[in-house]
Amino acid sequence: MTSKDPGAAGLARLAGLIADETRAACLLALLDGRAWTAGELARHAGVAPSTVSEHLGKLVAGGLLTEERQGRHRYVRLADDRVAQLVEDLTAQVAPEAVARRPRSLAAAGAGSAMARGRTCYDHLAGRLGIAVTDALTARGLLRQDTGFALTDAGLAWFDATGIGLARTGRRPLARACLDWTERRPHLAGVAGAALCRHALDAGWCVRIGSGRAVKVTAAGARALSELLGVTADALR
Repeated sequence: MTSKDPGAAGLARLAGLIADETRAACLLALLDGRAWTAGELARHAGVAPSTVSEHLGKLVAGGLLTEERQGRHRYVRLADDRVAQLVEDLTAQVAPEAVARRPRSLAAAGAGSAMARGRTCYDHLAGRLGIAVTDALTARGLLRQDTGFALTDAGLAWFDATGIGLARTGRRPLARACLDWTERRPHLAGVAGAALCRHALDAGWCVRIGSGRAVKVTAAGARALSELLGVTADALR
């Protein structure tokens, strides 16, 4: 029997694309906002390059990934911020089960702790770092959360004064709430979240840990966040 709802088939196809552990692992890795090669994703997912190439082809054809070629190298990335939001929102639904499982090794425990402390969620900050920044913006009257996320006039002035440019064109919202899967609270996403994350990395406030999504706050970053937003060192631990 076929559903009469025209959206049912499309939803089923989308769910089928994600409902594979290897493809899910690739989508989660690509939440760091960068482009990866098939070989890098194969090593990350623990499968053969030929296997991951087949999966990536399906994700590209399904519109979840885009690909770029440079010489003989093929790179893939998430298609856009809407795909990133979809993956992060789905992860938030299953995260409690994943967090409840004990890590298999000391290295896995360390990696999990680093991700919870601070990470990128596609192109914005997440984890305790992302929540601390979001809370500080809200406490200072720069961000409103009472009727959905929105920058106040003071918030717009703060971004300008800090030298963090905001692209106020296009369909992407200036500020958007994104549910943090480790903290179970929303952090700042959207144009403002992306600009703040980019500035934090470019200015050396944060640095990436290894090749994944985890980031840590530098000494210079701790000073800047304290001076500009009143973020305490305890909030970043």
